[in-house]
Formats: sequence, structure tokens, C-alpha cells
Amino acid sequence: MTNRLASAQSLYLRKHAENPIDWWPWCDEAIETARKENKPIFLSVGYSSCHWCTVMEGEAFSDASIAEYMNANFLPIKVDREERPDLDSIYMQALQLTSGQGGWPLNMFLAPDDLVPFYGGTYFPVQPRYGRPGFLQVLEAIRRYYDLEKSKLQDVKQEIMQHLQLSTILSAPQEMAKDLLFQGIETNTGAIADRIPSQSFPMIPYAQLVLQGSRFNFDSKDDAKQISAGRGYSLALGGIFDHVAGGFHRYTVDPTWTVPHFEKMLYDNGQIVEYLADLWSAGFQEPAFERAIALTVQWLEREMTAPQGYFYAAQDADSFATPSDREPEEGYFYVWSYSELEELLSTEELEELKEQFTVTPQGNFEGLNVLQRRHLGQLSESIEVALAKLFEIRYGGSPGKVATFAPARNNQEAKDNQWPGRIPPVTDTKMIAAWNSLMISGLAKAAAVFGKLDYLELAVRAANFILENQWVEGRLQRVNYDGSPAVAAQSEDYALFVKALLDLHQASLLLGGKADGMSGKKWLAEAVKVQEEFDEFLWSVETGGYFNTAGDRSHDLILRERSYVDNATPAANGVAIANLVRLALLTHNLEFLDRAELGLQTFSSVMERSPVACPSLFVAFDWFRHNTLIRTTPEVLASLGEIFLPTAVYEIAPELPENSVGLVCEGLICKRPATSIEQLLEQAKQIQNRE
Repeated sequence: MTNRLASAQSLYLRKHAENPIDWWPWCDEAIETARKENKPIFLSVGYSSCHWCTVMEGEAFSDASIAEYMNANFLPIKVDREERPDLDSIYMQALQLTSGQGGWPLNMFLAPDDLVPFYGGTYFPVQPRYGRPGFLQVLEAIRRYYDLEKSKLQDVKQEIMQHLQLSTILSAPQEMAKDLLFQGIETNTGAIADRIPSQSFPMIPYAQLVLQGSRFNFDSKDDAKQISAGRGYSLALGGIFDHVAGGFHRYTVDPTWTVPHFEKMLYDNGQIVEYLADLWSAGFQEPAFERAIALTVQWLEREMTAPQGYFYAAQDADSFATPSDREPEEGYFYVWSYSELEELLSTEELEELKEQFTVTPQGNFEGLNVLQRRHLGQLSESIEVALAKLFEIRYGGSPGKVATFAPARNNQEAKDNQWPGRIPPVTDTKMIAAWNSLMISGLAKAAAVFGKLDYLELAVRAANFILENQWVEGRLQRVNYDGSPAVAAQSEDYALFVKALLDLHQASLLLGGKADGMSGKKWLAEAVKVQEEFDEFLWSVETGGYFNTAGDRSHDLILRERSYVDNATPAANGVAIANLVRLALLTHNLEFLDRAELGLQTFSSVMERSPVACPSLFVAFDWFRHNTLIRTTPEVLASLGEIFLPTAVYEIAPELPENSVGLVCEGLICKRPATSIEQLLEQAKQIQNRE
């Protein structure tokens, strides 16, 4: 028997459709029902590829005694955080305030009258273990507290709400300190250099700032160039990368980048592709970077691209070893036993594989082997042949023959289909505008750097899908389920899509617009239109910065946030402010620059107080301080794609002074016409590096 979630479009919600818990989706009717019945709301937030969300679904949420008590005493609501990041952000902050930790599943208890949280946690086991109480005991204690401790409950709610409200209050806009940019670069460089974690995350918003900052020659205890390159080496060589078939996993569970948490998220892959391409253009032309990008694009085309051209959201960490298994195993699709490798490979191939990768009889993950490269450089042809054999076992065909690989959309499909190789992990096939935008940007940058028109064509198809399908009643929508747009867009969708359109504009100029539908003018015009909608509905007129959610779509929120803290993805306000600078240069409309300045001033107190929290705001500040416009000919542009000028934009000049190749402008002030490409680049670097 199924519950209300059976008809949900979200894969994550449908995964809970057969729970005995009487789940509701987040909606006005659910909240009103909780108020009428005086039931505290149990809010559980997660996402489809979340491992511990899957574990809790199969344990506590499938337990009959827990469900009986939950249904009688609480109003249970399930939320897909990928649909509603605004809700997730508010209640995650509440959990971090009360417990000092966060993560998913995010399980919070809310008062039904005002939706203010008063207790929460992440994973709750059925029985007490891992130092955590059993879930039924938690539910019983929470209900007693709600019924009998009204005064304490109100005090706790008031304290939590005060902290949440304080987090939304920013100091009055103020002038930016002269040395603030370098403080931010140095602090974030140190954060990456000094961090010795138990886990290793890509942290691309941080790495991007450090890479941009590496062009400055200022005294620092850390070598930003080497730290930037080191992050690239860890990503391209580590077990976080799928060396057989491409694509990056979400993070590794160790500090040595060896054993990943195996889900593959679109947002990570888009950012990493862009970062590795930037590293290449900055002079770190390591073959492993080019290989990682190429294989990731192949994975994207093969497994993550819908027939309509958009990109799917994620692939699970877990997969079934056999169709008869009750539960999937973490990482099974990606790992190799030593005996399996002995059977598949020749003695010579296995010995070379052991020389180049961390392969041992003992393994490095529960007796199995995650492939991690030992050395930089180009892999030999014989190693590539060996890896192709592993690909064939996994997919049932050689890399050249498996051009597309239809996704398993749920566990039943995964078990029922007759797969030619291993059973693949489930793919969440929804389209998320923000995440597609990150991938579009990554493809556009890699296309420009490596001269790959096919990368750009893949990005163009995804961008066109969003432009043609994601507007309802004149408003951008965040997700798409098999052709059906849904959920009002949030600030990250607007900011990242504007960035993607600007990146397509620049890549099309650098590649000469050689393919249909790649006109630079088209992408710039669309970016301006989306930005105008963004400004109309989410800009804070009174105080500056962009709200996460539009005012007319915020009735179910206990407060409106303006996100500035970077996490796995860059915060919307940092991206948006950098976009405004780029738009000002490309449209010659200084209103964009005025808005960028006000946005930076709005967040300046945060940047001074907590620079490590907001690297993307410092990237935006770098754009504001060192913005560079290069006006030149298509012929000259074709030679500039591989040059690292992180705060420059390009424009085709309708005419140039006689005997010149281009003009380099700092804002509206242009330098003497450059008579050679070398002089043009030197002038650009003077602006980029002037401090």
C-alpha cells in the first residue's frame, strides 16, 4: 500500500511512497492539517542519491511500530532539498545552531502554528547505535516535551528564531577596505592548504578564488599556485574520479582522496570541468587534467544527457550486485576485486595497472580496489587498453560502442532490466536549472580552452532547452520532470543561468561561432533578459543583494535569506555580483556596475568578519576591482581561448584604429591601441595584476 508520495514527480519522494509512514509533501494543506490536529510537524529533508537517506528509508521509515507512533502523534512531511533549497537552508541552519552539526537526511521537528523548529538531527537508527538514540525513543520524548513543557518549548523556539533572524541582518552597506581582497585570498588559500580533514571535498568555490589569486605577487605564507594545482592533481588522480568511465564522485571519506562516497552529482562535475580547464589555461598543462575532462564529457553524453538535451541531476552511490539482492551495495558498480582483475587482464596488464594505480590483493575499500593513480603524466596505450576491458565488464561493450546508456530510473528498473554488464546505480533524471547551468559553464570553458566545438554544442543544447521550456507565466522554473517544468526558480537558478549564458557568449566568440545556434549576440541578449527578471523579483531594494526566494513565493518560509555562504556550490550572491560586472562591460550599461558595487558593499561586513565563508564574494570583488574588456577581431579572439585572464571579457570590435589588433579597456578607459597580440596581452595582464 502506498502513501501520498506515490504520485510525486520527485524520485526522492517516490522512494518513500511505500513506507508505512503517512507522508505528506510540503504544502499548505499539510501545514493546515497539523494546526487543526495540534500535531508537531516532523520535517525530513533529503535527496535521491543520499546514502544515509536511503539507509533511514529502509530502516526507521519502514518500521511498523515507528510508523504507527509517528502517524498518531506527528504530521510527517517529506521534502526533496533539490526542489526546495530555500527550505533546506533555513532548517539546516537551525540544526547547526542547536547541534553544531549538519547533514542529510535533515530531520527537524517544527511547531505547527509558526513552523519554527525546536529539535532536530540527521540519521536516527531504529535501535540505539553509533552513539545515537533509537528513533522511536526520540519520537516519544519529543511528543512528551511538546505536550508537557510548553514554557520551555516557547523559550527554545524564541532563541532559535532570534538566531535565525540575526543571520539575515547585515550591516549597512559600507566602502570596501583597500586590502580586503588580499585578506580574502590569503585566508581561503590557507583554509585549503592547512585543512587536514577526515574527508576530502572538491571545494571548488574556494579553489577557484585561490587560483584567481595566484596571479598576484603579494607576500603570503602559502604558495597559491601550487595549492591550486595540488587541488587539481587530487581531483584528476584521486579515487574521487572514475578513471574507467569518467565523472567525479561527490567526495572521499579519507584525507588521501582514495575512497569516494560514490554518488555522482552534476553540480560537482560542472564545477570541476571548469576548474581543470582554468588550471590548464593558467599554465598547468597536466595530461591528467585533459583526460579527466574528456572522460567526464563522455560520461555526461553517455549517461547523463536526456534526449531533449538537458542534463540529469545525479547518480546514486549504491547499486545492486545481482537482481535478487534486497538492498543495493555502496560503490559496487565502481570497484574491483583483485581476483576479478587477475581474470580480466593479462599478467603484463595487471602489473602495469599496479604500477600506475593503487591496486593490491588486499584492496583499499572493504577488500576491493578503488582505482587511484600514483603518478602524473600521460597514461600508456596499454593501460588505456586495460581500462577499456574494465569498462566493457561494467557496461557490456567497449567505450567506442557504448555511446549512450539508458538510465535506471528506480530500484525496480535497475533490477528488472537485462543489463549487458553490471547493474548500474539509479539515476535521478530530473533537470535542475542551477546544476545544468554549472555544467554548461564547465563545458563552455573547456570548449574555449581546448578548442572543442563538440563540448560547446553539448552546452548549447542544454541552454536552449532551458530557454525554450523553463518559463511558466513569464517566470523561470527550477526543475523539469520529463518535459514538465515545476517549482519557482530561486536565486541560484537565476545567478548560475545568467553566468552560463555569459560563458556561452564568450566561448562562442573565442571559437568563432562555427556552429548553428551559437551566436554570441543571442546569448548576451538572453542573459540580459534573465538578469532583468532576476532583478525584478529577487533583488532587495531596501538593503541590496538577492533573496533566495521571490517575495510572492515565500509565504511558507519563516524568513527570507540572502545566501552568501559557499558550500559544495557557490552562493548565489557571489555569482550574481560577478555577473553584474560582466554585464556592465559587455552592454556598456553602468547601472549593472552600480548594482554590483551596492551588492559588494551590502556583504562587506560579512567578507571582513568571515572571509572563509564566502570565497565567491571575493571572486566577485576581484571582478569589480580588475575588470578588463578586450575589444578585438574574430581572428585575434581565436588565439586567446587558452589564455588565463580570469576577470576579462571579450568583445568583437566593429572597427579598430589603423594598424592595431585590439583595444584593452579598464572599465570605460581604454589603453593605447595594441599593435600586436603580445602587446594586447601585456596590457590585459597589467590591469589584471595591477595590485
